[in-house]
Amino acid sequence: MPPEKNRRGIQSIEIGSNLLLQLAKHIRPFALKDLAKAAGMTPGKAHPYMVSFLKVGFVRQTDAGHYELGPLALQLGLSRLQRIDPVKEASQLIENLASETNQSVAIAVWGNLGPTIVRLEEPIEPLHVNLRTGTVMSLANTATGRLFAAYMPAKMVERLLGDELSRFGHGNDAAAPMSRQTLEALLAETRKHGLSRTRGQPIPGIDALCAPVFDADGHIALGILAMGPSATFDSNWNGNVAKALKHCAAEVSKRIGRNASAE
Repeated sequence: MPPEKNRRGIQSIEIGSNLLLQLAKHIRPFALKDLAKAAGMTPGKAHPYMVSFLKVGFVRQTDAGHYELGPLALQLGLSRLQRIDPVKEASQLIENLASETNQSVAIAVWGNLGPTIVRLEEPIEPLHVNLRTGTVMSLANTATGRLFAAYMPAKMVERLLGDELSRFGHGNDAAAPMSRQTLEALLAETRKHGLSRTRGQPIPGIDALCAPVFDADGHIALGILAMGPSATFDSNWNGNVAKALKHCAAEVSKRIGRNASAE
């Protein structure tokens, strides 16, 4: 077989892939002219690629006509994420965790846009909230997001976090952005307890706890989230849900090579 660099490819696919790559690098939808500029081509050259990508579902357009990644890109991305060993190992355990706690349980990993739900397990009585596979979680205002903000390298979350703090409010007062000091206190609390927690926020009446899974190098590999109605959800740091959640996360960490003595 000839060396990879000498093998014949399809140039148009390579050019078009750069447009998709630029969409993946940015959170906000792109106007065609801005997307083309980022990919180093003219709008006229980029447009036919985007028409084809729209047809197959690689991209979609907002009401304003801007482009963002579409359902096919999400499907392929999630398929790849689900083949990562930590997700496979955690997936084998969360059904029992949902049954044991009688709460909704989800797996989240770090994706291009931030913490992303890749698996959701519902109890017998499902929780009717707007959470599904592919949902990207707020770094500042969700238990899942705060977990990753607490344990990911700061340089990897700083841009997304700074953007959120400038755009979103905290709690029920959307006009009052969360301060950096408030957020840092919440992240310190997360590290102290080995869990992140939200109570009635961002969804009123819903509490959540999220536990980290660490790989052999001590890096966060994923988060396991448990959530349920505030009236029945035990959100205490040492409550039944917290204990079951931490036990599950520790077991997944062990299965992917984390040494228990390193905890």
